Amino acid sequence: MTSTDRPTTDASPNHPPAAVHPAEPSDGAAPGAPTGPDGDSRAVTEAALFEAFGGVRGMVETVLPGLLFVAIFTVNKDLKSSALAALAVSLVLAVVRLARKDTLKHALGGVFGVAFGVVFAMMTGNAKDFYLPGMLYTLGLSLAYMVTTVAGVPLIGLILGPVFKENLSWRTRNPGRKTAYAKASWAWGLILFAKCAILFPLYWWADTTQLGWILIALKIPPFLLAVYLTWVFLAKAPPPIDVFAEMEAAEEAEKAEQAERAAATGRREPSGGPRHRR
Repeated sequence: MTSTDRPTTDASPNHPPAAVHPAEPSDGAAPGAPTGPDGDSRAVTEAALFEAFGGVRGMVETVLPGLLFVAIFTVNKDLKSSALAALAVSLVLAVVRLARKDTLKHALGGVFGVAFGVVFAMMTGNAKDFYLPGMLYTLGLSLAYMVTTVAGVPLIGLILGPVFKENLSWRTRNPGRKTAYAKASWAWGLILFAKCAILFPLYWWADTTQLGWILIALKIPPFLLAVYLTWVFLAKAPPPIDVFAEMEAAEEAEKAEQAERAAATGRREPSGGPRHRR
């Protein structure tokens, strides 16, 4: 996994137009999906999840550098040209995002991830080490999902809370949603741990091309499975509490109260004024 685990948009089930764009394939419900409040909520949850974890472009940016590396290395067995090609395509993806004024989170995450792999492989001279930083990151992320869930602060809730504009309200005010986040975090942690259980033995036993192609094959399916399970858990959970809307409502109420006080003060002043005249 790479930076696709970080949200890129502020989607909210209480503000569907900001989260759902019918022109994009990730948005809205599938044909035949239920309509009405429940159907709309599920559609918005699906759209918010897909965008929060990078969407199609984020997945492409995650896969393409590693795919280019292993494809070139399979042909010429040259570490330097394979590594530089992977780094170059990561930079191109980041430049494209910059030119389009899109978020750089995923592209920059890919650049840094590829750069670490390139530097590590060049230092050791072992082409398999190009994959090692990403594998260690995946293992660390897996443990983070599980440890934070045991600690009562599931990581997926910390990631998606701002996306749904609920921040940390789910911890104390929405127990059903906290349960859903805990289940989703366990799903992410166990899926990523299973992925590591496959890849780390291959790091020792397989050659560079075998490891590379298996790693590419395991990039997207586990990610999609984890996103799908997250959607299932959240679709059945209570709706998020929009703490931003609550703060705005509190500010509006305070302004209205101040205006009423000012008006009341203005009404009292004329009646009291003449009593002080002689």
